[in-house]
Amino acid sequence: MTKAKIQVKAKVKSRKGANPKELPSFRSPCAIAKTLDLVGDKWTLLVLRDVLVFGATTYSEFAKSPEHIPSNLLSNRLTRLVSEGFLEKQSYQTNPLRYKYLATAKGRSVRPIIAAMKKFGDDNL
Repeated sequence: MTKAKIQVKAKVKSRKGANPKELPSFRSPCAIAKTLDLVGDKWTLLVLRDVLVFGATTYSEFAKSPEHIPSNLLSNRLTRLVSEGFLEKQSYQTNPLRYKYLATAKGRSVRPIIAAMKKFGDDNL
């Protein structure tokens, strides 16, 4: 008896301006799993919360967050959120060079998720 091979094809969307070699590899074709691959760790969601809820834009504002994100993780998460299109990086000072981070439309689309998580926490924790 032979076993039938099952192939799962993930729907791949090209991202505007993205280099296909830089696109993340996902562990699953499931939309929830792919979303978690991008924003599923606590630091990424807290950085997005700081942008969307508290209006943080600069590295120093993110660093002052009450959760005290380690600087190496903050730098990593900001870089990833920019590369994945959740945030836009704009220079606001040239000497020394400093940047602000603004939510893109994709980043703003996470706001209902953060609001739902806040409601869940308020109601259940």
